[in-house]
Amino acid sequence: MKSTLDQIEKIKKNGYSLNFAPIFDHAFENFKKISLYSALIILLFSFIFGIAIFGVIATFFGIETISKDLLNGLEVQNLSIPQLLLSTVGVAFVTALIAPFGAGFLKMADCADKDEEFNVSTIFTFYRAPYFIQIFTATLILATVSSAISNAIESAGFIFLGAGLSGFISFFTYLTVPLIIFGKLNALDAIKSSIIVVARNPLMIFVLFIVGYLGSLIGAFACGIGILFTLAYNTSMTYATYFAIFTIEEQEDSIDSIGRSDDLE
Repeated sequence: MKSTLDQIEKIKKNGYSLNFAPIFDHAFENFKKISLYSALIILLFSFIFGIAIFGVIATFFGIETISKDLLNGLEVQNLSIPQLLLSTVGVAFVTALIAPFGAGFLKMADCADKDEEFNVSTIFTFYRAPYFIQIFTATLILATVSSAISNAIESAGFIFLGAGLSGFISFFTYLTVPLIIFGKLNALDAIKSSIIVVARNPLMIFVLFIVGYLGSLIGAFACGIGILFTLAYNTSMTYATYFAIFTIEEQEDSIDSIGRSDDLE
């Protein structure tokens, strides 16, 4: 079996094809297995994180100042350059610190796909070596670049352009975390490889990318609290997309190997 980097090199040279229907079906079946459990975990830890964030804000600004005026003061357009830099670094660091928690849902999807048992501790799988440092580093790099570009543009008054560029970065680095946890790549290789893979089939990946996010938001439109149950859909779509790409590559490698064996005979 070829290594992930070997498969990436083959994709870079030859490209690959994807079919929407089987990936969608795979994602939906996987989602049904993890939706309830992931909703409970999201509810529990959203409550915990919410209290923690409130506590930090109250500590630095005081409870009496947590008001509309404070929130307005935190808008990008109202920040000074030092505050903007601090905001960029702070957001990037917190995002990177939480990233292994989000990656835990991919592990949950993997366990469900293989009919393996999973529980609350599964969510914290990637806070251990060797995964944590790679996920943290990759996310810190991407979040810093994305936040810096977005804040710089939004501070100039181009709010939608800043958000659009952040989305563009997220799109091309869509497979970074799966490449770290399933492909065993380091942070920089995972970022570069994700860009290569997405760039070789951008239209289909974009469709899957959008469907995953829209699927996650359906719960918000259907019923406010329902979003807790649909958020995991994007995780299942990311998981199904990754394995559709690399399973195809492994199957093609196996077929090539059989063909070479037959030739030798």
